[in-house]
Amino acid sequence: MRKLCPNFDKENGLDIVLEVPIPEEMFTSMGSNGASRWANMRAMMCAQSADKSSHLQAKSNNEFIALLKLVGSPLIPLQVHPDQPVTRPFRDCSIEASTAQYIVQQYVAATGGSVTLNSVTSMYAVGQVKMAASDMHEDDDNVHAGGDSESGGFVIWQKNPDLWYFELVVAGYKVSAGSDGKVAWNQSSSQPSHANRGPPRPLRRFFQGLDPRCTANLFLEAVCTGEKNVNDEDCFELKVETDANILKTQSSPTTEILHHTTWGYFSQRTGLLVKFEDTKLVKMKPIKGNNSVLWKTSMESVIEDYRYIEGINIAHSGKTSTTLHRHGASLNHKRKIEETWRIEEVDFNICGLSMDCFLPPADLKRDQQEGGEQQR
Repeated sequence: MRKLCPNFDKENGLDIVLEVPIPEEMFTSMGSNGASRWANMRAMMCAQSADKSSHLQAKSNNEFIALLKLVGSPLIPLQVHPDQPVTRPFRDCSIEASTAQYIVQQYVAATGGSVTLNSVTSMYAVGQVKMAASDMHEDDDNVHAGGDSESGGFVIWQKNPDLWYFELVVAGYKVSAGSDGKVAWNQSSSQPSHANRGPPRPLRRFFQGLDPRCTANLFLEAVCTGEKNVNDEDCFELKVETDANILKTQSSPTTEILHHTTWGYFSQRTGLLVKFEDTKLVKMKPIKGNNSVLWKTSMESVIEDYRYIEGINIAHSGKTSTTLHRHGASLNHKRKIEETWRIEEVDFNICGLSMDCFLPPADLKRDQQEGGEQQR
């Protein structure tokens, strides 16, 4: 991963530190020499236009950015507080719920134990990704991600309880997302900042074997729905269904979230999470007329290569497949995006990580202030 770039603007200047480390292959593909590569990447990341783009089979830069946000920085619908204990006493509940709690306890033990996990107050991770995608196809077609793959890198910062910040750079384009404990938001180099409706929620990427505390707290509310074989591993299947009232707070007058379901597949042999899956169904309502469109997003993450970092068992690689279905208005299509990811660095209990590291973008803050003044 490249972290520094020579200072081509000043001959004797210090090397430029990249905000997001990127794979060396991504940097070398952006020009014939160092100066042109740096100039091309800087120009692309500051681009404001929606020119034609072939990245991930997208027809424009705006569509490409939308796909990056869809795959790179989706949120989990439920609030999960990493500062809460990762184990709880068994309560009076159904056999499915108590079984799920027992499975989660085995997962906690397999990832380092409750004492070690509860000692974590913050974390940092750097990784690289490779993405490929298909065009939009007829719904009855078999869709496979193809074409040229795109490389990139990402960085994540997190601090208890609801503070996190994420940056992703792919093919020279950057998207970022975060939460300051009050609002979760996302933005890109070519689109304005956008605040997510409802209370702040965690990044889905935390549940891909990167943050055992978040994963344990999420599935403490699950039920065990059976067993399934995943990559030759016999697994317990845990399911979390999001309450309709929670989804209502995340919906808008033109966008209604009908359901959002999450599954975790935990190895019976090791106790570790080997697959994380969620499905979201959204109804898009037109401003005029009754021709609503349904969008179904299904994401499956296969999680591999667990290694101990400071006593915590963290997954260091995996693959996420996202299938996007569109139904309605006489057009039924679907598209598939695949992301292969690898963690390069992980560290815990970061010194000097203050609230200033999680402030929302300035334009988002102004929008909130203006909205509050209008309401008053």
